[in-house]
Amino acid sequence: MSSTSRCMARSTTPDMWDMVIEHIEGARSIAISGHTNPDGDALGSALGLGLSLRMAFPSKQIVFLLADDAPVPRVYRFMEGTCDMVPASRYTEKPDLFISVDVPVLSRLADSAAVAKRALGRVVIDHHPSHDEFGDASVRVTSAAATAVLVEELLEAAGYPCTPQIATCLMTGLVTDTGRFQYQNANPSAFACASRLVDAGAEPARIALEVYQSQRIEYLRLESIVMGRIGTRAGGRVAFSYAYAADLSSCGVSSDECDGLVDVVRTVQGSQVCLFLKETEPGVIRGNLRSKGHWDISSIAVEHGGGGHSAAAGFTVEGRSVEDVLDSILPQLEALVCAPDSACDTGDVHG
Repeated sequence: MSSTSRCMARSTTPDMWDMVIEHIEGARSIAISGHTNPDGDALGSALGLGLSLRMAFPSKQIVFLLADDAPVPRVYRFMEGTCDMVPASRYTEKPDLFISVDVPVLSRLADSAAVAKRALGRVVIDHHPSHDEFGDASVRVTSAAATAVLVEELLEAAGYPCTPQIATCLMTGLVTDTGRFQYQNANPSAFACASRLVDAGAEPARIALEVYQSQRIEYLRLESIVMGRIGTRAGGRVAFSYAYAADLSSCGVSSDECDGLVDVVRTVQGSQVCLFLKETEPGVIRGNLRSKGHWDISSIAVEHGGGGHSAAAGFTVEGRSVEDVLDSILPQLEALVCAPDSACDTGDVHG
């Protein structure tokens, strides 16, 4: 790495990692997990960290866990190490150390929460706001664009390896959590980290091809259905759409393929916040929220049992229909973007 790269902006300082490094180096067995319904940052951070630790400590037992009993989403399977990921429900050991990446609370660890509870020690590396810490050592920086940024800084602070395969995992986390550097969180440290990762051998072109340019025709048919249902509220400031479980079934699309559909809704001109609902099975609704401006949608996600950032958040509810969830959340989004004297009740389109 060049001397210029070393001087680039960072989200952390090397001394912030001392306790984390102490826990890692003192453990003989380590289990690493991201959150339930893992996205590119959860998976890329877990894999990037895990692959590096396997290289740095070949005598340690290091396991990559999936919080759910479900396969790795198809678009992320190109990353090194995905074939080694184990559903936490099948992992019965008591590790010396559990490392949570991209999730600060036990409730969003799903099956991995049980592993965290029986581990001898716990480390949290994350960038979400939280008031409920559970780690014995924690580095949580909410200004970081992605947890992958923090993992890259940990590897550098500790002197752990960052091969092209590791760098590509971390770059995947950074690219997806910044929406290809289009979201408000794409700050100087995000671009600096991206530069260092490319310097280490990351392949941005391959990430773009695998994640964004290799959609199955079945998915594109579902996307057209979602586009046809887009509606707006609050004079176009709120955009929304949805997909039923029957839509996924008829199109031949799995639930894990649908994460990008919220960005289709987000492209509506004039919209400031958007909502996409996906019925994963009858009565189980997964919601994704996005904000283009300064509106904080995370509190709405938390109110419905989820969480996230001010500009990107999600939630899952059970025992309700898509229509029920729309009826409860759309008024909240309207209230968020509308001042009392705004003419927000005109020009609405219903999906």
